[in-house]
Amino acid sequence: MSDTALAPTPAPIRPWKVTPRMVAPQLGLAFGGAVAAMAVVLATGLAGFDGWLVVFVPISIIGTLLLSRSKGAVASVDAIVGNGIVTVAGISFYPIVSLLWTVISQGLDALLNWNFVSSDMRISGPDDELNMGGALHALVGTLMMVSIAAVITLPLGVLTAVYVTEVRGKLRTLVRFIIQSMSGVPSIVAGLFIYSTVVMGMNKFSGLAGGLALAILMLPTVARTAEEVLKLVPDDLRSASYALGAPQWRTTLFVVLPTVRSGIVTSGILGVARIAGETAPLLLTASYFTATTFSPTEGPVASLPMFTFGLLQSGTEYSFARAWACSLLLLLAVFVLFTIARALSGRDKR
Repeated sequence: MSDTALAPTPAPIRPWKVTPRMVAPQLGLAFGGAVAAMAVVLATGLAGFDGWLVVFVPISIIGTLLLSRSKGAVASVDAIVGNGIVTVAGISFYPIVSLLWTVISQGLDALLNWNFVSSDMRISGPDDELNMGGALHALVGTLMMVSIAAVITLPLGVLTAVYVTEVRGKLRTLVRFIIQSMSGVPSIVAGLFIYSTVVMGMNKFSGLAGGLALAILMLPTVARTAEEVLKLVPDDLRSASYALGAPQWRTTLFVVLPTVRSGIVTSGILGVARIAGETAPLLLTASYFTATTFSPTEGPVASLPMFTFGLLQSGTEYSFARAWACSLLLLLAVFVLFTIARALSGRDKR
């Protein structure tokens, strides 16, 4: 047996692989730059994150140049660009992290009170302690009006997208123009329209009027998202269905729409997220009520955005805490909706 046969197989070379030896200098530079920037901020008149950032960025650039100068000009430029990308990404994420941290830290105490989701404000005021009263009336009202808007908008939005992308009727250009124009309609205009037609016609505020106003705002998001999703369906699927003798309506119903189920669900989720925090249209349609009501036609209905708006006007410690808790509850609701959408999307892929 020759020595060649006994020689081990050489390991493949992967120059793109990031090793700890490559990352360690960058991590050390980032940590050292952060500490040095903090020391400069404490020793000077600079304050806050802005002051720290003004000091950290130059230190980071200079440190990157010093680390990479022995590797040549190309490596230096690559290191500077990479450092800049990481820095810009961190700056971009900072407002999001700051927003989430502020809402969670300010609203968690009030939200953890069982009263907040189990009682309303019929016998309590915004200045009362957190163990008295809650946001049940606003939570029920929000779910009611969003459900009304979703029941109206989801079928109408999907049918609109099908007409534009599948049927391709003579009015598709006009329909697309109207949908695009509705995307730019201010929310208060939708509220004024429903106020002048439904509220004045019924001579009272109601959850139904609020749901109709939210439906006007939700429709463009659902229709445009569903349209873009339907465009992703390969024409080969349609052609195969037609070749088997299926008419257009069966092809659309049993081939095209099932293919993009997750995308259609996502369009509905995006639409709900679009309207969940709307306040202006509800001022003119649903108004506000301190008690929990389950009827969409009997009278005014509370909502989380309107409840938050009223609490901020009180300007007291407990009212602010309740307002932050309402904001946190809205964020959690949107997060849960997006999680459900992702789960449905993953199930479709399997």
